[in-house]
Amino acid sequence: MPSLKAIRKRITSTKSTQKITRAMKMVAGARLTRAQQRIVAMRPYAVKTSDVLHSVARTMGASADSQTEPAHPLLAARAEKKSLFVVVSSDRGLCGGLNTNLNKTTEREWREKAATGAEVTFVTLGRKGREYLGRRGATVTRDFPRPFDGLDIEKARGIARWLVPRFEKGEVDAIYLVFNEFKSAMTQKATVARLLPVVSSEASVTDGTAPTDFLYEPNQRALLERLVPMYVEISIYRALLESQASFFGAQMTAMDAATRNAKDMIARLTLQYNRARQAAITKELMEIIGGAEALKE
Repeated sequence: MPSLKAIRKRITSTKSTQKITRAMKMVAGARLTRAQQRIVAMRPYAVKTSDVLHSVARTMGASADSQTEPAHPLLAARAEKKSLFVVVSSDRGLCGGLNTNLNKTTEREWREKAATGAEVTFVTLGRKGREYLGRRGATVTRDFPRPFDGLDIEKARGIARWLVPRFEKGEVDAIYLVFNEFKSAMTQKATVARLLPVVSSEASVTDGTAPTDFLYEPNQRALLERLVPMYVEISIYRALLESQASFFGAQMTAMDAATRNAKDMIARLTLQYNRARQAAITKELMEIIGGAEALKE
């Protein structure tokens, strides 16, 4: 059995750890509230932008000859021989299995693409994804460090400006976003979404209803010239916001569990300490009584 001093020392260290995890939980909770407000406000805008873009692209595809060039370079679908994955992970840990699930999803998609003969490269946003891919010998063509510091649309725009020319020049045939989609403070889902080409050939298939006929000013092509880059920037920005909210939610949940585990451990150690102290007291009393009885004889 450990000595009383060792048990007291362990209780003290566990209480110190509990204070840290409780403070981290409170900080993550406060930051989660702000991050959740941002992503909730962003989602309708991103969804509507996607709907408008797909609607315009479908109507242009329906009215154009199938042999003509695509309405926009970023709509061009081609054989996928080179794939680029943009992996959005966190810079820090202490967030449960958030990064582990994301990295496993990334590696699974990587192996599946490689099995089809495609050349797979990566762009990393966040330290955890970069380190994971680096340990497995992945080809990381670009790293954007500390993406969540001062996160705004300008950061997403800078990333888009680096990605779009690679697709337009044919350096890659498809670009995918890998990020954690925020569901709730306790639930985050590792998600893979295709970023480019924006509209696949399957997207032009309707559900049997006729597309809504709109009047476009000045015309559909001019609208696409503005919509497509905007869609790419918004998609990247949304992935960053989703990942940020997911990190704070996962960290808050993990620190709450750690705080409760520390409380349980302190209770067990306190019980163990009291039992050891009682045993020591009983042993001393037995020795005193035995000595007294010896003197009587």
